[in-house]
Amino acid sequence: MSGPHLTVVPEETAGAEVYNLTRGPETTAQRLQRLQQEARQLAREEIEALERDLIALGERAEQIAHGGEAYAVGLREMASRLSSDLPQKAQSLRAILERTSRD
Repeated sequence: MSGPHLTVVPEETAGAEVYNLTRGPETTAQRLQRLQQEARQLAREEIEALERDLIALGERAEQIAHGGEAYAVGLREMASRLSSDLPQKAQSLRAILERTSRD
């Protein structure tokens, strides 16, 4: 006789949730609260991704602004303004996110 067939379980368990069988089913109010909390977390993740994107775009704009004559003068000027503006916008997003998450 051979033993049971064993397989490797992936380490990713972020989507798995342990459910306590001794507690009753989730009430509508509990479910609403849980879903609202999940929505707030997803919104936070989206804002953090936007913040990272704005910073990366600011860095790219700075490269274009200092790219020399390969870029037209108007493009370099616009890229220069964007390179200073986008990181400031990212900081504003972060400040608002931190301020509202404390409420």
